[in-house]
Amino acid sequence: MELILASNNKNKLKELKEKLSKFNIEVISQKEAGFDIEVDETGTTFEENAILKAEAIYNEIRKPVLADDSGLEIDALGGQPGIYSHRFAGENATDEDRINKVLTLMKDVEEEKRTARFKCVGCYIDENGEKHIFEGCAEGKISNEPYGQNGFGYDPIFICELGKSFAEISGEEKNKISHRGRMTDKFVKYLEEK
Repeated sequence: MELILASNNKNKLKELKEKLSKFNIEVISQKEAGFDIEVDETGTTFEENAILKAEAIYNEIRKPVLADDSGLEIDALGGQPGIYSHRFAGENATDEDRINKVLTLMKDVEEEKRTARFKCVGCYIDENGEKHIFEGCAEGKISNEPYGQNGFGYDPIFICELGKSFAEISGEEKNKISHRGRMTDKFVKYLEEK
């Protein structure tokens, strides 16, 4: 079976390939599948955006697709950046710009109120066009400064359940406890039961 990941993100592709390595599934990016259009994420929730991305590719290619939408929800910021995690500091912002914006907004927030979570919702459309939704969550808190060299996005300021930032742990460790890892585990469990 060929599975299209509705993304061209090399990190996401690598993570998914590792998780699905025990199956006879070839995971390819949307670009490799011949779909090189960025889907407008006009949904108001992670689930709506995941469905939009999965449907856009499935309707064009008619092959199994897995799309996800994820982001960081910070309690002290009323759940922001949420679905706008990638665009939080502007359209062409870098990871560093996004991190700096969060740290600036959080500079006066006390330690115990720095709770946050990474959320990931996946939409799998199978060969019959049926949708299946999977959700993963990683609870943690926002640090006062970036730590670590690994990872991407907000990883350097997200202190996970191991007491370290996502950027301080190995990709293998992160894959076990991250929001995307947990969402993918549910997807894998679904494939096993199928």
